[in-house]
Amino acid sequence: MQRFDASRGTVTKAFSVVAANGLLERRRGSGSFVLPPPLHRQESILRSFTEDMKARGLTPSSKVIATGVGPDPDAAVLLGLPSDEWVVTIERVRYADNIALALEKTSLPRELSAVLDIDLEKESLHREVARLGHRMVRATGYVTARLATDVETKILGLTSSAALLVENRLIVDDAGRPIERTKTAYVGSRWIVDTGSFVVKSA
Repeated sequence: MQRFDASRGTVTKAFSVVAANGLLERRRGSGSFVLPPPLHRQESILRSFTEDMKARGLTPSSKVIATGVGPDPDAAVLLGLPSDEWVVTIERVRYADNIALALEKTSLPRELSAVLDIDLEKESLHREVARLGHRMVRATGYVTARLATDVETKILGLTSSAALLVENRLIVDDAGRPIERTKTAYVGSRWIVDTGSFVVKSA
């Protein structure tokens, strides 16, 4: 306000515009912080989160929110299992250089429950699944957008109006079997999905 001889309302609006463009993050009770450029992900490349962050020169880490084995009819059906079959569920916050990027929920067939024995905050889940005999080779999915819930806002350290990009992904192994269903809510200002190139055809 002093530097530019502007009113409080003008400065507040300017901060809101900059934050809406993903350049600034406003944290309740802490202040405003300049954000690093959002991360781009090429849509045709299948990498684990750990591999992806390391390839960018970033340090990946995770915080486990919940794990367990139990019923999840929707996930079971997507994994090609009976709807009453129990599945392994892992919920984690994923970080890059200690910045929260996403809240992730992963579902696996119950037979892979041994993955719960590893340190899921430091070790690669995909590497452990491969060790158990399932090499992940192909993924399909789609991305939707929505506002963060109150719980997500608190966990990810966001403002109440923050947008999320939610990716639903199904991965099959080298035998063609669905082996992992993941629902990941990425912070919209910190994550960009590249859609590749297209050939334009006139009508």
